Amino acid sequence: MTRTVVSGGTGYVGRFIVEGLLAAGHAVIVLGRTQPPADFFSMPVGFEPYELGGELPSGLFQGADFFVHAAFDHVPGKYRGGEGEDPASFRRRNLDGSVALFEAARRAGIRRATFLSSRAVYGPRPAGTWLDEVDKPIPDTLYGEVKLAAENALQELRTDHFQTTSLRVTGVYGPAAKGREHKWASLFADYLDGKSIAPRAGTEVHGSDVAGAVRLVLEHPAIPPALLNVSDILLDRHDLLKIVRDLTGSSHALPPRANAASVNAMKTDRLRTLGWEPGGSQRLADTVAELLHTRI
Repeated sequence: MTRTVVSGGTGYVGRFIVEGLLAAGHAVIVLGRTQPPADFFSMPVGFEPYELGGELPSGLFQGADFFVHAAFDHVPGKYRGGEGEDPASFRRRNLDGSVALFEAARRAGIRRATFLSSRAVYGPRPAGTWLDEVDKPIPDTLYGEVKLAAENALQELRTDHFQTTSLRVTGVYGPAAKGREHKWASLFADYLDGKSIAPRAGTEVHGSDVAGAVRLVLEHPAIPPALLNVSDILLDRHDLLKIVRDLTGSSHALPPRANAASVNAMKTDRLRTLGWEPGGSQRLADTVAELLHTRI
C-alpha cells in the first residue's frame, strides 16, 4: 500500500487532500499540532504530532513513498498579513520549517514531494494579465515571499530520485469539516439577511479538485513539472449569490458585477495536459446547494 505523509492535513485545504488520498487507497499519516477526533476523516489515518518549525519526530518519513506539505503557520483567518506582529518568527516557522521537512523527506528516500504554494507568489500584474508558470514572480506580501522561497528551496532539492512539484493554488472553496464554517458562510448569511454586499470577482477552485491535482502529481507515470497552477473558475459574487437567491427564493438584491477584466486569471494548461479536469460551474452549483442545505 502506498504510504503518504501530509502536513497540515486537518486544515481547510489539507482535509480535502487527505480525503482524496484515502479514497485512492493511500495509507495517510497526518502531521499536526493536535490529533484530530476519530471521526474527523472518513477513514482511519496515522498521526504524528508536529509543529511547523519545531524538532522533527524521529523516523518521520520511514517507509513512506510520498510527502505533501500543506501546513502553514499564520494568524487564524489570515494568509496575507498572517505574520501579525512577528514577521521574523513567521518566516522562520514557515520557511525554515518547510525546508527542514523537505530535506528530511529527501534523506528518507521519499520518491515525490508536493508543496502547496499560492498564486500570491506572482504578485501584482496589469489588469487582465493571465498568470503563467513561466512568469517571473514578484510577490508583494511576506506571505507570497515565503511561499516563493519555499518553492525555490524545494526545487533546488529536486533530483531524478526526489521528484518535486509546487502547486500554486488559488482561492479554495468547498464544505468545511464538521463543526467548522465554510469560506462563504458569512457572505451567504449577510446576503440572506439583506445586508449590502460589496462587488468582487476572483479565481476559485474546489478543494476536491486541489486534492485531484495533488494525487495526479504524486501518481503520474511521468515526472511532473516543478511548478503548476491550480485554478478553475473566475467567479463574480453576483453570480455566486444568484445561485443562493435561486435556491432559497430570496428577494434581496444582488451586488453589482465587479470588473472581471481586471482580475488576473491563471493558466492551467500544464496541469490539464496531465489529465486534470476540475468541476467547473456545475461543481460550484452543486456545492452551493450542499452548503445551503447544511446551513438549514
